[in-house]
Amino acid sequence: MKEKTKINKDVLDELNKGCAMGMDAIRDILEKVEDKKFKKVLEDEFDKYKEMHQRIEKKYTDFSKEDPTETNAMNKMMTAMMTEMKLMKDNSDSKIAELLMQGTNMGIIEGKKLLNHKEHLEKEVKNILKEYIEMQENSVEIYKEYL
Repeated sequence: MKEKTKINKDVLDELNKGCAMGMDAIRDILEKVEDKKFKKVLEDEFDKYKEMHQRIEKKYTDFSKEDPTETNAMNKMMTAMMTEMKLMKDNSDSKIAELLMQGTNMGIIEGKKLLNHKEHLEKEVKNILKEYIEMQENSVEIYKEYL
């Protein structure tokens, strides 16, 4: 029984990290976006991550008394610096969309790996995971419009 709890907790931790990274990325680049429609799209994307993050936190209490794991400060700083460096030469909305797509694709890959290799997931955790992947896939389609 403990193994099943650990697996579900670990999946929720990974999803929480993904949501936090998505929110951080959008927060870091939002001021650089020039197109008002694209800015609104990113604000909506941020809200989707935030809503998913809240669902994860709520479900997490079924498996742990602690808060879900987030990315550490060093990783956040490194990611922000890499994004800043990549946007130094080209900070167009197209480049921003490209960077967001790359990060989102990493989230899809991680989500699919979790889904494909976790046979002991509780139904609600599996549903959250599937919705996370679908949210990420939809985001990629949206970002394509801004390339």
